[in-house]
Amino acid sequence: MTELPDSDSDSITSHGAGQWQPGQGQAGQGQPGQGSSSGRYSPRAGERPADPVAGDVYQVSGTDDGANMLEFQAVPNVRISLPPVYAPHGQSRYARLPRPQLADAELLSDDGEEFVRFQNETEIAAERMRFRKRIMVSSLLFFATMLSTFLVGSDFVLVRHIFNMMQVAGQLGNVPGDPGAFWDRVFNSQYYAALGDAIQNGLMYSLPLMAILLCHEMGHYLQAVRHRIPASLPFFIPLPVPPLGTMGAVIFQGRGTADRKQMFDIAVSGPLAGLAITLPVLYLGIKGSEYRPIPPGSLQFGDPLILTWMVEWLKGARPPGQDLMMNGLALAGWVGVFITAMNLLPIGQLDGGHILYTLIGKRAHLVARLAIGGIALMMILRQTYSYFLLLILLSLTGIRHPPTRNDSVPLGWKRHVTGWMTLAFFAIGFTPNPISVPSVPPANSPIQNVAPAPEPQDQRVDPRFVNPRDVVQHQNDATAAHG
Repeated sequence: MTELPDSDSDSITSHGAGQWQPGQGQAGQGQPGQGSSSGRYSPRAGERPADPVAGDVYQVSGTDDGANMLEFQAVPNVRISLPPVYAPHGQSRYARLPRPQLADAELLSDDGEEFVRFQNETEIAAERMRFRKRIMVSSLLFFATMLSTFLVGSDFVLVRHIFNMMQVAGQLGNVPGDPGAFWDRVFNSQYYAALGDAIQNGLMYSLPLMAILLCHEMGHYLQAVRHRIPASLPFFIPLPVPPLGTMGAVIFQGRGTADRKQMFDIAVSGPLAGLAITLPVLYLGIKGSEYRPIPPGSLQFGDPLILTWMVEWLKGARPPGQDLMMNGLALAGWVGVFITAMNLLPIGQLDGGHILYTLIGKRAHLVARLAIGGIALMMILRQTYSYFLLLILLSLTGIRHPPTRNDSVPLGWKRHVTGWMTLAFFAIGFTPNPISVPSVPPANSPIQNVAPAPEPQDQRVDPRFVNPRDVVQHQNDATAAHG
């Protein structure tokens, strides 16, 4: 809140624009465009004052002989002209500039203390309203993302059943019959069994995945609150498309508001908090999954090193022609590993970019360029384009990390060790080809181990071994059948 000037001085104060006292300007005070805000100002002939900003609040203590507010210059090169508000000469009045629906300025108060209290209450109420709106938007996105991940985890069984109901209703509508046939064909025992499985599978995937994302983002947010750094609430990104159902979540932080140590704490807390949930979820999910033959055309999820180690530890060696059929819990853990590894890329505004910049400073810019080039080279050599969209997004947001508020703040050896260990997770969590649909089954798939089909044999008969009577009888039988 801008401090208001004394009530007996000829001055004007705009809320949020600073204040001016008589005698504070440069030489030529009272003329537009010179020094700080001046006091009374009468425009020269032919000059038109700038339009006032609707809703701004000013304190006016000077009036002309007609008790009308004068024209004032609130900030350099900006003049305002208030409509008349009648007041005794020398008495301060607080007025809000006219809004579109009002012709005159709105008189707020004659009492300075009452006006300050009114303004404070107004600012608090406005900030509370903005905070409620942010909470509402964040909550709506959270539940939308939970719904999209639930639908993906349940394989859209509920959606497909709704279309099935519409199809059955259309078929029965054209055929007169028992009205209860619709309910018998739609809501039967198979429906309730499929509904129970769909709800179980959807929740088994959605709930742990949302917990992973929420812990990751709240790690950032709570550290920002701890260091009193302005930051938004987490905003989740729903994507009701298989196989993930979400694009993660983000928070927004003011650029240049955190120093080196604060930036490190905020950046490293997200991956660590997310991994604290991801690893137990992955462990329980792998224990509940089983080796099964690989169905042709099924999605294949890449195996990062940490997943390979945990599968061999918990399930043993992989049988030939089989793969781990992950349940919803294991898939949520896989997504948590994938998102954490992607965030630890040492590029730009990603968590890895923040951490590496606080560790080695501007040398992180060279590492970011090398990382971009390495990903592009990997996609060319492996003929995969899984990270093409990621490269585009990183190019748009920038690969250089902006400086912190103070880059010279020391981190200490504990933060250095924590930072490098967190970045090392990228090596065991990254997979070059995260999701693919193989065009042919794997080499050890039982589909390829099936005995080959016998070669087609020539079904033609040597005429030397055909009885002519049999041929005539066959023709007669065929003619009688068609007749």
